[in-house]
Amino acid sequence: MKKQELSKGKIVIYKSKEGPKLDVRLEEDTVWLMQKQIAILFDTQRPAITKHLNNIFKSGELNKNSVSSILEHTAADGKVYKTQFYNLDAVISVGYRVNSKRATQFRIWATKTLKNHLVKGYTINEKRLLQAKNQLKELQGAVSFLQEKTKHKLLAGQEQEILSLLANYSKTLSILGQYDKGKLPLIKKTKGKFVLVYEDAKQIVQKIKTDLIDKKEASSLFGQESEEKFKAILGNIYQTFDRKEVYSSLEEKAAHLLYFVIKDHPFVDGNKRTASFLFIYFLDRNNFLYRKTGEKKINDNALTALALLIAVSDPKDKNILIKIITNLLT
Repeated sequence: MKKQELSKGKIVIYKSKEGPKLDVRLEEDTVWLMQKQIAILFDTQRPAITKHLNNIFKSGELNKNSVSSILEHTAADGKVYKTQFYNLDAVISVGYRVNSKRATQFRIWATKTLKNHLVKGYTINEKRLLQAKNQLKELQGAVSFLQEKTKHKLLAGQEQEILSLLANYSKTLSILGQYDKGKLPLIKKTKGKFVLVYEDAKQIVQKIKTDLIDKKEASSLFGQESEEKFKAILGNIYQTFDRKEVYSSLEEKAAHLLYFVIKDHPFVDGNKRTASFLFIYFLDRNNFLYRKTGEKKINDNALTALALLIAVSDPKDKNILIKIITNLLT
C-alpha cells in the first residue's frame, strides 16, 4: 500500500438518517477508516471496536494483515501521524457485531444492498449514474449541434471534418465502458506559462497582413482593428474575479480566444483567419499544439471547420462550442 495523506480524494461511503457523515479515503477499490471513525459510525466507544476487531482476527473471520494498514494522515493540529486503518471488509464485520441502534441501521442498509447486488447482479451508484447521464447528455448535445450545422450552406464540403471533430470529441468522454469500471479520467486543466500581450499580438496580426498582401490574399482592411475590440478581447481572456482568473486553464483561454475573435469581429476584415492563426500561435508558444505522437491536436482542416462553425453559430451555442474545443485540446 502506497502511503498517501487521507485528506485528498474524500468520498462519503455511508450516512444514516441521523448521521454521522464520514469523509474517508478511497484507495485500491476500498475505503479505510481509523478505529475512532468506526466507533463514530456505529455510535459506540473505541474500546468496543478494539474488542470486536480482536475477536474477528482471533476467530479467523478476517486476516489482520489483509484488512488493515499503517497509513499517514494529517491531524487537526496540522501534524502528520502514522495510524492503523481498517478497510471496508473489517468495517462491515464490526458492524454486524456492535449492539447499537446505528449499527442496526447499518446492518439493514448493508443487507439490503447486498441482497440487491445478488438478485439484480449489480449495485446502483446513483451519484455515478447521474454523472454518466450528464456526460451522455453533453455528448448528445454536441452530436445534435454538429449534425445541425452540417446543413449550413457555408459549411458545404466540410462534412467529413465535422464528422472527425465529432469522433475525436466523443473519444474524450468515453463514458459508456469506463464509467462501469469507475475509471473515467478527470480532464486535467493545464496552466499555460505564455501570456498573449496586446502589443505583441498586434505585431503578429500585422505580420500576417503583410504576408497575405504579398500573396494577394488580403486587402489593406485585413487586421484593421475596430474601436479597440481586439484589446478588449485579450482583456476578457485574462480577466479576474475576486483575484481568480475567470478562464483559469490554457484550454479555456485558447478556446475563448478563437471564439471571441471570430464572433465579436474585432477587425474590419480577416477575423476567422486571424483568430485561427492566433489560436495556433498561442498553443504553440505554450507547447500545447501537438500530441505526443507529433500530430497537431486540431489539424488545419479541422480548425477551418471549427472556425466556420463558430462563425455560423448562434450566441446561445457558445458554451457547447467552448466545450467541444477544450475537449479536443485535452
